[in-house]
Amino acid sequence: MPRTDTATAFWIVRPGVGELRPETLEPFTRDLVQVRTLYSGVSRGTESLVFNARVPESEAERMRAPFQSGDFPAPVKYGYCSVGVVEKGPEALLDKTVFCLYPHQSRYVVPLEAVVPLPEALPSHRAVLTANMETAINGVWDANPLPGERICVVGAGVVGALVAYLCARIPGTRVHLIDINAERETLANALGVAFCTPENAPADQDLVIHASGHGEGLRLGLSLLGNEGRLIEMSWFGEGETRLALGGAFHSKRLSIRASQVGQLPAALQSRWDYRRRLTLALELLKDPCLDHLVSSECAFEDFPALAPTLFGLGSQALCHRIHYPVPE
Repeated sequence: MPRTDTATAFWIVRPGVGELRPETLEPFTRDLVQVRTLYSGVSRGTESLVFNARVPESEAERMRAPFQSGDFPAPVKYGYCSVGVVEKGPEALLDKTVFCLYPHQSRYVVPLEAVVPLPEALPSHRAVLTANMETAINGVWDANPLPGERICVVGAGVVGALVAYLCARIPGTRVHLIDINAERETLANALGVAFCTPENAPADQDLVIHASGHGEGLRLGLSLLGNEGRLIEMSWFGEGETRLALGGAFHSKRLSIRASQVGQLPAALQSRWDYRRRLTLALELLKDPCLDHLVSSECAFEDFPALAPTLFGLGSQALCHRIHYPVPE
């Protein structure tokens, strides 16, 4: 019989280099669950910054993942999109498929409250998008789009695409997903959202949500706003700096820029919502099969270290990358 008290984890051992390392699991007790991983997902934007050692010292504590080991820049075990089966735990959870904000690791032991069972209609392979959906939900809450508004989402990565998908389902909205990569039109069509490249982007927008991760996208977003328009900034630039021209129309149009960050619930919702309720909502919203289009590539866990430098490189066009784990014999 295979041992269930050991595991294998992906560690970033130095900037731009990862490897698989053995792990010994903590002793199992009644208030814990042990999970065997089926899939994990790569949140490429944030994990690229971690993999390439671009986390600013000022943000090192705020950037820690819930079950991170090690410290930035390296060695560090990082990630937060894990789906697996409970192999030890209370009877109500035993053999259930669950989501957990855990790094890339073949098995792990966590407190009971750290896992959330998947809804019956949600396949485990799609649930790797859960953390991205949480981020999108929080961004839409912060943006507060209204019925009938003209909305542009700049950046057709996973988070931007999910934000556009959610906004397009508000009655009467006219939503455009914008990206420099014209091939992302196929993704937009699959999600039921209009698409355009920057040179064809509509002007006089009520709301722009920026999720491209590039300063050019932020500058484009501001240029698309109409009078009293608002821009929600969802990109995180790490150690980079972004230049904005805030003269000219920025003041005369009374434009506004507001940050959105998934680590904090909007103040107006904090009396009724908590992180678990938001996570449960994210799982429910992932039942739509069209969201499978957001997973653009997949590999076996054993192949991940060799693939990581390309996946996290500057020229990468990957959306969500899914990792599948071996089935025990």
